[in-house]
Amino acid sequence: MRTEAVAFELVPEFAHALAPVTGRDIEARPDIRTDPDLDPTIGDPRFRALLRERDWLSLPAAIRRRFSKRLPSGGSTVYAGEVLETRMNFAGWLLAQALRLIGGPLPTARCAHLPSVVTVTEDKASGGQIWTRMYARRKGFPQVVHSAKRFAGPSGLEEYVGHGVGMALDLLVRDGALIFRSHNYFLQVFGRRFVLPAWLCPGELTVIHAEVPDGRFSFTLQLVHPRLGLILRQMALYRELGS
Repeated sequence: MRTEAVAFELVPEFAHALAPVTGRDIEARPDIRTDPDLDPTIGDPRFRALLRERDWLSLPAAIRRRFSKRLPSGGSTVYAGEVLETRMNFAGWLLAQALRLIGGPLPTARCAHLPSVVTVTEDKASGGQIWTRMYARRKGFPQVVHSAKRFAGPSGLEEYVGHGVGMALDLLVRDGALIFRSHNYFLQVFGRRFVLPAWLCPGELTVIHAEVPDGRFSFTLQLVHPRLGLILRQMALYRELGS
């Protein structure tokens, strides 16, 4: 009989998204900065510029529209939906609790069928976006996660969670889904940036953004440890408010 300490098996429909990154999947990109006050009719090219043209065009139109929507400085887009499931083994639960020390960037409870809201806000100061995720709980206040997507770093995209901690991200397209995958983890201290060695890292984090019927999209977060396997997985469905 399996216990929570045993890693979960990978879900087949997402196994392709967890395949190793190769040079054919992604190329080195320079830092990408655009002025959010430019004419909004031209769209936001920052995510598109991180992909090969044929990969970008292979995405569903709704995903391309979502990730090329230009927001004015300080402007926000709100997505509302529901967390379908949050699974974690004991190692994943321990990691999520420990990371509360830097703001709790991972879900901390095994919740399912509860409301969730995501707000994306343009941040002119950093040239990136602030992502705020709210997850309702059965009891008490919702969990709120803040992070900043910045168009910088070795892959051209990184996510900063605060307290000097962040990760460089690779942006990929597979089977019509947009995939964000950790490239490395880093720590910024006194203006210097240090890439963390593999033994200090929690594993490979993958976020899969895929279109589903009736105007909604799915968000799937998976964290795979090199020895313990899949230690945390969260799935949610969202719809843009006002759409």
